[in-house]
Amino acid sequence: MSSNVSEIINDWEKNQKIQKLWSHDQTLWTNKDESQWLGWLGIAESQFEALPRLEGLREYFARFKNVALLGMGGSSLCPEVLSKTFGSKEGFPELLVLDSTDPDQIRTLTSKLDLENTCFVVSSKSGSTLEPNIFLEYFHGLVPGGHFVAVTDPASNMEKKAKELKFDHIFYGLPSIGGRYSALSDFGIIPAVAIGMDIREFLKKTLEMVGQCKEPGVLNPGLKLGAALGGYALQGFDKVSLLASPEISHLPAWIEQLLAESTGKQGKGLIPVVEGPKNTVQEFGEDRHFVYLKYKKSKLNLDQRISEIEKAGLPVTTLSVNNLYDLGQEFFRWEMATAVAGSILNINPFDQPDVEASKIETKRLTSEFEKTGTLPAEKPFFTSTELDLYSDDTNIKALGVQKSVEDYFKVHFGRLKPKDYVGLLCYVEMNDAHEKILLEMKQTVQSQTQAAVCLGFGPRFLHSTGQDYKGGPNTGVFLQVTTQHKKDLEIPHQKFTFGVVQSAQARGDFQVLAARQRRVLRVHIKGDLEEGLNKIKNMLREMKRSQI
Repeated sequence: MSSNVSEIINDWEKNQKIQKLWSHDQTLWTNKDESQWLGWLGIAESQFEALPRLEGLREYFARFKNVALLGMGGSSLCPEVLSKTFGSKEGFPELLVLDSTDPDQIRTLTSKLDLENTCFVVSSKSGSTLEPNIFLEYFHGLVPGGHFVAVTDPASNMEKKAKELKFDHIFYGLPSIGGRYSALSDFGIIPAVAIGMDIREFLKKTLEMVGQCKEPGVLNPGLKLGAALGGYALQGFDKVSLLASPEISHLPAWIEQLLAESTGKQGKGLIPVVEGPKNTVQEFGEDRHFVYLKYKKSKLNLDQRISEIEKAGLPVTTLSVNNLYDLGQEFFRWEMATAVAGSILNINPFDQPDVEASKIETKRLTSEFEKTGTLPAEKPFFTSTELDLYSDDTNIKALGVQKSVEDYFKVHFGRLKPKDYVGLLCYVEMNDAHEKILLEMKQTVQSQTQAAVCLGFGPRFLHSTGQDYKGGPNTGVFLQVTTQHKKDLEIPHQKFTFGVVQSAQARGDFQVLAARQRRVLRVHIKGDLEEGLNKIKNMLREMKRSQI
């Protein structure tokens, strides 16, 4: 622990800041509306008191073969972590998560469902988020007499719709808990019940962490982690590299959203980077703070790798997870730590202004489609047989006139400066084949540039790291990847299709990035998607460090 981190912990203890946090004192942050968003502090205790209600739902969910969770961001990431970590207990349904408007991804998920024996969980806090609403329209159109439940805040549009359509159940979140802090509310707990988890054991262990996070000083796990996140960021280590044991390897995706959406604003922020198993110490820049999520019973010991990272002079924080049921402890530890880090960085960790900006731009584009039957025309500034390149006037001018896509890539990534990072923003179906290619692409860029590389599937990352990219420090160099859908998918009662929505989301994302003066280039694949992805990967592989 550095002296800077120790000083922060001592300051928090001396000035009773943990006590202030628990008493909802918004002067810890920007003294605006933060006190209205601290319901997550008491939710584990409330859920434990509600165990009879929760345990009584087991019989309902056990009737089904599948549970399909339809949501985005905070409504989908925690259920996905639980499903991929625990699987389903015998006698309980398999949980599948849909958090993409990609037509192919929706078709793939639908093909895995026994529709007549599926419970659809429509999860949306506000009830006005575009994606859950059109997911509902699509699946209710397929199975009008099917089984649907909603998880939403009271008096939301989703509650109204659920009552109109006579859903089997409506479960309620707390308006005082933002989406990314909702893991221990019904948004996370109802899916946990659905897959047969022992909710009593899960919450009992979680409450142990809640109690520890009330301690005033160094014995507080949330304060220690938050002081490290914020303290190291102030020293220039603002890239939080998340390295996890395989058994808990899905947890970083949830942490990624919590950190990025909470801290990336006012030109400040923590940049979370989910690390893979192949990176060497030589590929890490001097801006990394490693957080090692160590599962004590893991079959893969990463201690030697961590030791090498420490010897290289990079700060490391190790968090030990003794049991998979301790995952609830990690949810709360990280929520507390993120709130603490937000105070250290002097930002409001509970709003997400730039996520809203992308939503507004997407709405503008889909409204245009409803009026005219087409999205606004756009023209590539460079075209090849397989790929087209798009950007805004400022970025096109900065890139200059080049002879090939490869040359444009070299110039684009040549704009990286020390302590910058790369964002690969890919609007394609999230599946094993694509993920394999894109992870190789990520590895290639990192080895060529030594920059931290973030990989996101669109539109999913818009509700996660997208806030950081637009509102955080202007240190990102972004490559957006889009494609033409060979087969689109209609949405009942709408003029636009899922493909149109995804295209509008990609364009809206790009336009807000450009408006924030980000260094961004879009490459559009015109032919076969996998061939196009491999083409891009190989072009990036041909870049030489001396050329960028």
